[in-house]
Amino acid sequence: MPVEASAYYPPRARWYGLFFYFGNAVRRRLALDRLALPRGIKLSELLAGFFVPGLAVYLRGPKLWGQAALSTWAALFLFYVVGLGHPVANLAFGLMISLHATGLVYYCNPLLVNESFPTRIAVTLLVLIAIGLGLYLPTRNLVQAHWLVPLQMNGRVVVVQRLFQLSVIKRGDWVAYTYDENATGHNYHGGVVQLQNGMGLGPVLAMAGDRVVFSNNLFSVNGIWQTNLPHMPASGELVVPEKHWFIWPNLGISGHGNVGEARISSALLGLASVNESNFWGSPFHRWFGRKQILP
Repeated sequence: MPVEASAYYPPRARWYGLFFYFGNAVRRRLALDRLALPRGIKLSELLAGFFVPGLAVYLRGPKLWGQAALSTWAALFLFYVVGLGHPVANLAFGLMISLHATGLVYYCNPLLVNESFPTRIAVTLLVLIAIGLGLYLPTRNLVQAHWLVPLQMNGRVVVVQRLFQLSVIKRGDWVAYTYDENATGHNYHGGVVQLQNGMGLGPVLAMAGDRVVFSNNLFSVNGIWQTNLPHMPASGELVVPEKHWFIWPNLGISGHGNVGEARISSALLGLASVNESNFWGSPFHRWFGRKQILP
């Protein structure tokens, strides 16, 4: 006769049963089992509405309002990305947070229906702060730290990609970089010329090992002469060190008194040798079909 499992004995606990046991123990310990959400609110939907903008409106209904909320947030996100770095992007970013928070408060209406108007306003503000500081700002900072970031250069916005291989950079390529702290931390010529920390954007004029020679109105890289850039020295030469680029800085200059051209050239020359470790990113040639005008 075939051997069959008796229905008297319960099935064995699965390997993941320990996690459920631990979770239930913590829930009882914190008295969470005594808490009950109002009818019409589910914890899973509440969490989904917190992380997915507009979804809370769709879950509460009507569905048409939910679809409108999802579409509006998507349109605002597109405006934000296309206008990155411009005022329209900041406006779209704020509206995205507001729409997300309003939708979540709308989903929690059964919980707030009997509350006073000041309480509802306070809850809305708390939700707005929680979503903004807990979700949107960290996400934006993460994207700008690892993928792309808008830079303000000479009154223009340039979107820079952070994910870029140093090995593919060649002469003529534009790069964004941070100024060397050792160069900007010193006062040149007894404090007559001072350089501040910041970020530069410019083309790579020479690579490691290239020889740069300065003349009155020209400079050469490995014997190829070009027109001098503003405030370049009238004489001298250098060899670009290993793991460095030669990028002539494009700075806003303000001065008081009579500061000689030679002093300014000497100070800028200290910034022109850029270490590869100071690399920040490379600007996109086009951003959503719009050609980026480099300073």
